[in-house]
Amino acid sequence: MHQESRKLGGRARLVAAALLSLFIIGFDGTARGAQGLVPFDGEKSSWHGFDRYDFLMDETTLAIKPYKVAPDEKNAVKAQVKGQRRCVVVVPKAAAPGNPWSWQGCYWDHEPQAEVELLKRGFHIAFVAPDADRQGKVWDTWYKFLTEKHGLAKKAAFIGMSKGGVNEFNWGVVNPDKVACIYADNTALYDEDFAKVPELAKHDIPLLHICGTEDFLLQRHTRVVENTYHQLGGLITVIVKEGHAHHRHSLQNAKPIADWIEQHMTPSTANRPAFVDATFTKGYYYSLEPSFIYLKEEDTYATARGPGFTECYDRYDGPTSGKFKMGGISIIVPKTVAPGKPWVFTGDALERDATVEQALLAKGYHILILSPMGSGMTQKQWNDAYKLLVDNGFSNKPVLKGTGPKAGEAYAWAVANPDKVSCIYARNPLMKSLMAGKQQPIDNLAALAKAGVPVLHDCGDLDPWLDSQTRVVEKRYKELGGKITVIVRAGEGHFPLSPKDPKSVVDFIIKNAPIPVKGDAPTSQGNRTSRP
Repeated sequence: MHQESRKLGGRARLVAAALLSLFIIGFDGTARGAQGLVPFDGEKSSWHGFDRYDFLMDETTLAIKPYKVAPDEKNAVKAQVKGQRRCVVVVPKAAAPGNPWSWQGCYWDHEPQAEVELLKRGFHIAFVAPDADRQGKVWDTWYKFLTEKHGLAKKAAFIGMSKGGVNEFNWGVVNPDKVACIYADNTALYDEDFAKVPELAKHDIPLLHICGTEDFLLQRHTRVVENTYHQLGGLITVIVKEGHAHHRHSLQNAKPIADWIEQHMTPSTANRPAFVDATFTKGYYYSLEPSFIYLKEEDTYATARGPGFTECYDRYDGPTSGKFKMGGISIIVPKTVAPGKPWVFTGDALERDATVEQALLAKGYHILILSPMGSGMTQKQWNDAYKLLVDNGFSNKPVLKGTGPKAGEAYAWAVANPDKVSCIYARNPLMKSLMAGKQQPIDNLAALAKAGVPVLHDCGDLDPWLDSQTRVVEKRYKELGGKITVIVRAGEGHFPLSPKDPKSVVDFIIKNAPIPVKGDAPTSQGNRTSRP
């Protein structure tokens, strides 16, 4: 009898668990499905083979009630009701984990192939008629209706075509915590929204822009957002279709769009490295090197750039001082850390065409960048940055790198710390240092030569600094017994700042990097993300 009771009790627990897995009763008393979903009320119709539910929202009271669509509407939204706002939800056959959804606020059912593909992947699709100007209480109410009452994800993917970009951007910049990602297609923004784009980057919201080369909005809208996002370290991918104007929108094969949205529905899963605390802001670094891809259905090519088409690295920016943000520190993290944890120590801004840094990141080097204080670089800045990484297990002999006058600053720190340098790489250097004061590095090379620090100068033969700087350093360093290599590139002046082919520079740096301790192996930084 006792054993039988135990069996019945076990069965009862299983039944209870099964019932609980089917329905969860929320605090509002509504029955929620296994993923917290509450079914939508009202008469359903069909949208591209999926169940569609229509609603009206009262513009005064914001009350939402079911609405029966007219037979001639089919997939569209045609009839308007005075004082009421049309709203639509389309339901997938089976909801994907987390109940993801996309939101469009303009041109419902225009080039819907991305939304149809998302429905097949378990996304809900939502629409609410836009406001004439700013998206306000109506949009806020619709968001709460879908997330709080019906259990959709707290962050939505936004899709905006043409003026639909106005809707997604001007609601998104005010509510960045409610946005997972934004797909903008030949999109427009209001002037005042450009100034608020940094809020999207600050909240780590990825952007995808698809445009035509002949679209009238490309230069003054997408390119402006793209440039802003790059400067802020945000994620933006751009696909520009050759020979296409404002229409047609989207891609005929919407799989790449749906792939991108699906991939960016969840926040980055990066683990913050031990050497950056909560005062560091996370961003991204990636090249602007374009890819030229063929779009079979459009029978044209497209220029594609940004994450997904080039390697993307996590970037951490440390605190600055003063209202104008002086003396910052930035650290770019490789995907996999090389043995010995080598790193590059520089005052150079990391441009998108920094070929040497990109090659070294690919080989597992970290890049640490300092920016000047009000009177330029200081020894304390460099000492503190050095201590930060060395105290966290990094090589105690970084690569010192500098371009133009930043080479002089790198030399100045190296002269003061010759035992803490693996090698020096200077590109078209000016051997002048504000940090060094009266003892300028061009006249103070003996300590480096004595310590056996290898030096590489990489110069254009038309650079005006070549003879008065590099040639003087070359002569003096050799006389002191130092090792110096000079590369002179024919036909180049002071620019470009990065060599087109970085192989010779990278080979020099790797050759002179510290030898790893026996048994060392490449280590994962633990910062791989769910994003490209």
